Amino acid sequence: MSDDFLKYPAVVHESVSREESQRPLLRVNGLRKYFPVYGKGLVRKKIDEVRAVDDISFDLYRGETLGLVGESGSGKTTCARVILRALEATAGSVFFDSSAFGEVNLMQVSEKHLKLLRREMQMVFQDPFSSLNPRMTVGDIIGEPLRIHRMASGKELDGKVIDLLEKVGLKREHMERYPHAFSGGQRQRIGIARALIMKPSLIVADEAVSALDVSVQAQVINLLQDLQDEFDLTTIFVAHDLSVVRHICDRVAVMFQGKIVEIGPTESIFEQAEHPYTRRLLASIPSTDPDVRLDFSAAL
Repeated sequence: MSDDFLKYPAVVHESVSREESQRPLLRVNGLRKYFPVYGKGLVRKKIDEVRAVDDISFDLYRGETLGLVGESGSGKTTCARVILRALEATAGSVFFDSSAFGEVNLMQVSEKHLKLLRREMQMVFQDPFSSLNPRMTVGDIIGEPLRIHRMASGKELDGKVIDLLEKVGLKREHMERYPHAFSGGQRQRIGIARALIMKPSLIVADEAVSALDVSVQAQVINLLQDLQDEFDLTTIFVAHDLSVVRHICDRVAVMFQGKIVEIGPTESIFEQAEHPYTRRLLASIPSTDPDVRLDFSAAL
C-alpha cells in the first residue's frame, strides 16, 4: 500500500518571491545515496541496493529554515549527512555559496578543501549524550573546533567559549564539568554551542530535540530561533515531529522512501497539502480531542 504513494507526482508549492539577484546558499541537484546489499557466502556478490536518497533537489536561501520531514527510514538523516559529505554521495551535486571560496560543489572538493569549508557548515546531532566526548570537559568540547582550525588558543579561546556558554543559557563555571553532570537539555545546549563556535552560515539539526522532554524541547527550540537571528544562520531541520516543524520552519520538504514528494512554504504544506502521503502524515498528528481517532495508515 505504501508504495502506491510513489505513483503520484511530486508536488511543488509556489515559494516566497525573492529578488532575482539573490543566490541560494545551498543548491542540491539530483542527489542520490544508494547502499549495496550483498548476498551470503564466501564471495560476497551485490544482489540489490537500498535507495536511501533517490534524486533529491532543492534550493536553500540565507536565513531560511527548511524542515526535512517523514517517517522513520524515509532518508531524512542520510540526506542531511550526504549534503555535509559525512557520507559520500552515489551521484548528484551540492553547491555551497562559501563566504571564503565562492560557490563550490561539495561533492567534488578535496579533503583538504572540505576541512576548510567545514568552518561554515556544522551539525547538531540527535543524541545529546553520545555526541559529546565523556572524557573531555565542556570547555574543551566547545573549544575543540577552534583548536583544530588554529583560530584561537589560551585566554582568547576561553573567552570565546565563555561567551558562547552564556548565549546558550549556561554558566562559565560549567566549563570545567564533564557531560555526565548535565541534563539532556543542557547537553544539547553544549552541542549547539560547539556547532556555533566557528560562526557557521549553515547548520544541520538532525532530530535535535526528539530525545528531550516536551518542556525542554520548547526551551531548545526557542533557543535555536534566537540564535538563528543573532548569528544569521541558515538551517536544515530534520524532524518527524510535525508540530515542531510548523513552529520553527519557513519551508517544509516531505520525504518518502528517499524522495521528496512535496515541498513548499510551511503554511501551504499544513493547510493545502496535495500529495496523499503528506495528507496521511498530517492526519496522524495527535489531537487534543479524546474522541478523535488517529489515522496512522500513512506509515504502513
